[in-house]
Amino acid sequence: MTADNRIVLSSDHAAIPLRQVIARHVAARGWVVADIGPVTPESTPYPRHGEAAARMVASGECRLGIVLCGTGQGIMMAANKVKGIRCGVCSDTFSARMIREHNDANMLSLGARVVGEGLALAIVDAFLDATFEGGRHAARVEMIAVLER
Repeated sequence: MTADNRIVLSSDHAAIPLRQVIARHVAARGWVVADIGPVTPESTPYPRHGEAAARMVASGECRLGIVLCGTGQGIMMAANKVKGIRCGVCSDTFSARMIREHNDANMLSLGARVVGEGLALAIVDAFLDATFEGGRHAARVEMIAVLER
């Protein structure tokens, strides 16, 4: 199985219900979903979950990833510490489309306490439907990669 249609989802305890809704939505769109949890509401640290999802994307096991926590900020920061990850937190569809088209983002972060279910699904769709434009943006993405090295 190739990673072309695989996507990983993870969250902390605050975002379990929204993550599960997104997982069903993404699967209905034809993606093979690796939902790596958690599944119980006990408090759990978002850095652990952001890192685990990011490693699956960075390794090529999954093409894209979606991570969630209360604001989306902390788990995004953790994911971005993994080499090769470009994760952006979005609370609107324009930003979700632009992080793919201009920044070649391979992960999306959402705040379960920031966006409602309907908006979250629209943001996910915008992210998944967009593709990297390359061109002048490729040089800028390479500059980010240089910083990472």
